[in-house]
Amino acid sequence: MSELARALDARIEDRARAAYCRAVGEFCLQEVDRASSHPIAVGITGPQGCGKSALARHLVEALSVIGVHAVDVSIDDFYLTRDAQVALADRHPGDRTLEHRGYPGTHDVELGRRTLSALLDGRRTLVPAYDKSAHRGRGDRAPVSAWRMIEPPLDLVLVEGWMLGFEPLSDDRVPRELRATNALLGAYDAWSSLLDARVTLSPTSLDHIIAWRVDAERSRRARGEPALSDDDARDYVERFLPAYRAYLPGLTRPRPEKPTLALTLGADRNPVEA
Repeated sequence: MSELARALDARIEDRARAAYCRAVGEFCLQEVDRASSHPIAVGITGPQGCGKSALARHLVEALSVIGVHAVDVSIDDFYLTRDAQVALADRHPGDRTLEHRGYPGTHDVELGRRTLSALLDGRRTLVPAYDKSAHRGRGDRAPVSAWRMIEPPLDLVLVEGWMLGFEPLSDDRVPRELRATNALLGAYDAWSSLLDARVTLSPTSLDHIIAWRVDAERSRRARGEPALSDDDARDYVERFLPAYRAYLPGLTRPRPEKPTLALTLGADRNPVEA
């Protein structure tokens, strides 16, 4: 058993989940070993509620045990402030994709680019935080006092997000309800271009995404945190289904220039095939 496997088994009781994390961890280690300079960035793309944040957290903790310095960053860290989000929605009345956080256009792309570039340049970096419980679950950027200070050196930066790596569709292929956000998606290449490798997590069914998101909000409520109701959670995540239908086929297309580990997740959030 490898050192990484032992470190993960010590943290994760579910053996299937530990094996899943080990597969992703070994892929990341392979890319770190192959890199001519450090740190490198590995993107983890997967739908809301599938466990990206937990996966990244387990990997950061386990990798530290074997001497690999890693940090996890979410694209959620770079959401617009609440005031900026409300202003964005007001500029696009009736557009459900821009009414609340989540879709392309609802992030501060330049803040994300500066933060990721600083981490990859080996600089001491303040990473923003986003409070999803603020405004009764609609969220807001946390005060600077709650941000994380990341100290170099680093070997690996894990960047996770539901739409990381999505690419704009041509005008004749984009669904009507995605036209505004599709036009805003190109700016996110500022993030994708910084990635050295990718892990893509795809559901066997889009129905799983709704159940996963409802479960996530229930977990927040169980911890005593403000969160969306089940109905609001379903309404929120159903807004993203058109994007999954439109962009997932392009995301899963092989790209030789970016080493990629592609996993398909079943209802239990564990891989069913690779």
